Amino acid sequence: MTRPEIETGEPQAVRTGEPSEPREPGERLASSLRVRRFSRAERWVHRVTALLMGLCVLTAACLYVPQLAELVGRRELVVRVHEWSGLLLPVPVLIGIASRAFRADLRLLNRFGPHDRVWLRSALRRDARPEARPAGKFNAGQKTYAAWIAGAVLVMLGTGLLMWFTHLAPLVWRTSATFVHDWLALAIGIVLAGHIGMALAHPEARRGLRTGEVDREWAKREHPLWRP
Repeated sequence: MTRPEIETGEPQAVRTGEPSEPREPGERLASSLRVRRFSRAERWVHRVTALLMGLCVLTAACLYVPQLAELVGRRELVVRVHEWSGLLLPVPVLIGIASRAFRADLRLLNRFGPHDRVWLRSALRRDARPEARPAGKFNAGQKTYAAWIAGAVLVMLGTGLLMWFTHLAPLVWRTSATFVHDWLALAIGIVLAGHIGMALAHPEARRGLRTGEVDREWAKREHPLWRP
């Protein structure tokens, strides 16, 4: 088996500023038990992207589910919110590129190594043993999800623009764009539901996105190839 590569992240440890006086022993112990996983910029990119994606999904449901459409009403407003939230969806990521930590994590997400193939095979066999699922800062499932959702957002943006600006393309293109947009929206809804379900099942991962810090033992167990 190929030797698993070690993935490193830029943040080295939890830093809360340089205190003027030595910290209490309890504070030092608490700090040593946690590691920095995400920077503030990364957490805000995730939050704003999640908000815009949520608006897209909710407004799409109100447009396509008759019961919701009748309950909400104001279809024109719902359409405008859906269009603008979709148009703005790539913006948080584009702004986040200014962050060094965010760029470093994007490189890790785009790097698929031999250990990721091992992780995927174990996941397909439903082998949940930690030693059977080697992972760096991001496991193969997270990398696959990130790549898929990024591609899906770009396709949704392109097809949405064709549907919004009707003069950009002939009728057959707009009809095809509507077909792709509608069915891909359904697929995104299903994938997002799975993503949220996985997040609910892993409270420490949620804590990392909420506070930027995770338990050191959790990191060693779930992401053994990551060296923060």
